[in-house]
Amino acid sequence: MSFSFFSGKAQDGQILSPDKQLAVTVNPERATYQIRYKGELVLPDSKLGVIREDEDFSKNLSLIKVSSPRTVKDQYRSVNAKKSDISYTATERVWEIQTASGKKMNLIFRVSNDGVAFRYVFPETSAEVRKITAEATSFRFNEGTRSWLQPKTEAQTGFEHTNPSYEAHYTMDKPTGTPAPGKNGWIYPALFRYNNTWLLLTEADLGRGYCGTALQQESPNSEYKINFPQPAEVFTNGKATLNPESTLPWKTPWRILVIGDLKTVMESTLGTDLALPARPMKDSFIKPGKASWSWVLKKDDSTVYRVQKRYIDFAADLKWQYCLIDANWDQTIGYDSVQLLADYGKTKNVGVLLWYNSAGSWNTVKFTPKDKLLTHESRMQEFARLHRMGIKGIKIDFFGGDGQSMINYYQDILEDAATHELLVNFHGATLPRGLQRTYPNLMTAEAVFGYEMITFSQQAANQAPEHAVMCAMVRNAFDPMDFTPMNLYKIPRIKRATTSAFELATSVVFLSGIQHYAESPDGMAHVPTYVKDFLRTLPDYWEDVKFIDGYPGKHYVVARKKGNKWYVAGINGEKAEKKLELDLSFLKNKKATVIGSGEADKDASFQSQALALPASGKLPITLKANDGFVAVFE
Repeated sequence: MSFSFFSGKAQDGQILSPDKQLAVTVNPERATYQIRYKGELVLPDSKLGVIREDEDFSKNLSLIKVSSPRTVKDQYRSVNAKKSDISYTATERVWEIQTASGKKMNLIFRVSNDGVAFRYVFPETSAEVRKITAEATSFRFNEGTRSWLQPKTEAQTGFEHTNPSYEAHYTMDKPTGTPAPGKNGWIYPALFRYNNTWLLLTEADLGRGYCGTALQQESPNSEYKINFPQPAEVFTNGKATLNPESTLPWKTPWRILVIGDLKTVMESTLGTDLALPARPMKDSFIKPGKASWSWVLKKDDSTVYRVQKRYIDFAADLKWQYCLIDANWDQTIGYDSVQLLADYGKTKNVGVLLWYNSAGSWNTVKFTPKDKLLTHESRMQEFARLHRMGIKGIKIDFFGGDGQSMINYYQDILEDAATHELLVNFHGATLPRGLQRTYPNLMTAEAVFGYEMITFSQQAANQAPEHAVMCAMVRNAFDPMDFTPMNLYKIPRIKRATTSAFELATSVVFLSGIQHYAESPDGMAHVPTYVKDFLRTLPDYWEDVKFIDGYPGKHYVVARKKGNKWYVAGINGEKAEKKLELDLSFLKNKKATVIGSGEADKDASFQSQALALPASGKLPITLKANDGFVAVFE
């Protein structure tokens, strides 16, 4: 290794993070890059470039010029992230390159203290539509690197042909190069570890000129390449564009690698730092919160007036802001009676959220309302009606695709919903990829094998503990996640593998702009008053975060701050008792209330105790198999 990597002076082919711990070396003529972290090569020579129909920008390139390093800074607020006030600082360099025929492309790298991002820009101007057929971009890992990845399901498979919906279990701690089980590859975020360095890979800022991508099924020699969607993953009501196409100038999405120790990766916000800034919209209606939801435990028969009124009362009792009414409400309740529920909810300070079927011809789902969102005109008509009714938001289901036209459909919905002050929840959907920053009315998205799947299958319930740890650490790394967590009593016809304290901890561990809880009024009747009071006062968004302890699939402990309180929560994803000594030195000498498990093998059994953290700031804690805890420090 050359000491010039960390001398503070970047050579023409180098770019350093502000703290000089990350160094990227770019070779534009060979179209390669490599990354070092603290002097260690963590990403050997990997490929750069894209292939357009009219030109190959991955070979026979020459450098025109490279810019001097410059500092890029950004600051933004969010009520739907790990922190509410977020700052970003990075070093940026631009390599201007051209092909043998003289066509130009700029390669932009940004390196922050927590990672590396790069994108391609076509700076020329043309009204002629250009098409990208493939990316040469790759991420090649060292031998011995381990991976934690989720497969992307095949298009047009699953329930009523609704895949891909980003609903699968992770493969954990596998050698890089292990093929995905299907041709649709691996989704983001994708987690890797080399020695003591962790790398988390994702993308952001798709804009309207790109499809959502994944990693290819095969990764020979541990080299992962970009995978475009399968042909069926398109919005078919109009031009069904699959792969990227645009006029010029044109920017591709940011390819993002978060790099560092596990704490750095878990606390990073790069997935939203690189997203487009917020579109102008009113912010008075953008209110995060919590919601009651009958369907997850009671299914279709609960979507009736009487039950939904009870769930509004349930939300009001727990000081939750919303009640979600699920599929077929237009048939089983009707618009007029939903209006009555919305009016009733208003007297209880509970807003009503309504389910919609996104689907056009790309799947065979029959649930309604259906086909009301397919055009701008029909959306505006429907959203105006909902606004007049006092409806606060919509849950839209069954998208099934990452093609460019489908990615644009998501944004069309968000823009029209914002016009009518409606919050949005995408289900059966793709990963947001930072879209919640660009459209602050996007409160959450499913894109996870969530709690509803646990209610369908004992096998899914048995896998839930380790899966929950993976979801918290990887799926939830940057984007809100509508896992719909927290069953404190019982699941009908399913034996829960987790303790009630584990379930309670997910109310803090998981992040979602609106957290839809799985528990029912009947189940909550078995829960101690102090647990209900905890849920009544749980913050609706967080101001800060600290990763305390964890390992993917095994356990996860996190601290979240709101006001003068810190909430520390942990879950044990393994079937064995675990003794942890938590370093909470930033809370030393503070007092806390800890809620943990009560009697073994008893549903909704908890115990609460007060403690004072010693001056050492160390908190020993024992978690039973698949157990959890919450602690509130003030």
